Amino acid sequence: DSLHLVNTYGAFGSVGKERFEIVVQGTDSANPYSEEAEWREYGFYGKPGDPFRRPPFYSPYHRRLDWEIWFAALGSLKGEYWPVYLSYRLLHNEPRVVSLFRKNPFPDAPPRYIRLRRIRYRFTTPEEHAETGAWWVRRDERNYFGPVSLENQELKNILNQAQWPDGR
Repeated sequence: DSLHLVNTYGAFGSVGKERFEIVVQGTDSANPYSEEAEWREYGFYGKPGDPFRRPPFYSPYHRRLDWEIWFAALGSLKGEYWPVYLSYRLLHNEPRVVSLFRKNPFPDAPPRYIRLRRIRYRFTTPEEHAETGAWWVRRDERNYFGPVSLENQELKNILNQAQWPDGR
């Protein structure tokens, strides 16, 4: 590389063929456990989300929220309470927090409930991509947190325990 634009440094020794992600969703439904509840997804800038969205390339930028929530997906909520505070702020539709997302599915009013789902992603095969146009295949793994509303006692308890503002 005569221009010294690339090197062999890497943050990880290897990269897997699939990845786990946290998907942030909200609903206006009065009953978040109902089959009729319509969950709408917040879009991240650099993470997989919509399977039909081409993987983005961001350089030299580093999308901090995308990065941190990817690490959260590798573990559990235990000890990682910042996603709870993120959920709380989304329930207020706080502009500074919403601006961290590429897509806000609730531009006019905040959702009633927020939930975080752990999703398994893998790239499509060339054949799958040619047939469907999708870049990713995704499978819902499990609930990570929620659903919670502003009235949810679990949410209030975590905010108080972490001594975050407005957690009363």
